[in-house]
Amino acid sequence: QVQLVESGGGLVQAGDSLRLSCAASGRTSYTMGWFRQAPGKEREFVATITWNDRTTYYADSVKGRFTISRENAKNTVHLQMNRLKPEDTAVYYCASTARMWSSRVSEYDYWGQGTQVTVSS
Repeated sequence: QVQLVESGGGLVQAGDSLRLSCAASGRTSYTMGWFRQAPGKEREFVATITWNDRTTYYADSVKGRFTISRENAKNTVHLQMNRLKPEDTAVYYCASTARMWSSRVSEYDYWGQGTQVTVSS
C-alpha cells in the first residue's frame, strides 16, 4: 500500500513558477509520475521519474519548462514548474507505478488527492 499527499499548488500569474511536492509513505520504491486534469478534460500525463536511475520523461507540452525530481531518502517527489501558462491550469496529481515507466493513467496504481494550480493571464 502506498499513500501519496501533494502540496504546493496555488494561484499564480502567467510566467511565474511553482514547485509541487508529493510525500509518499508505504512502499516507495516505485516510478513516480505527475498528471493533471483540467475542467472538462481527461487526465493527462505530465512527467515521470524512475526509482533507480532517476530517468525522466516529459509531455511535449511541458518539456523545457517543468522539471521532475525525487529525494528517495525523504520519499518525496517534486515538480518544478517554470514559465507557467494559463493552459497549465489544472488539478495536479501525483501517482506511482510498479512499471519501469509509463505515461498511461491506467498503468498507475496509487494516486494522491490532487492539488489545484491556477495560472491567470
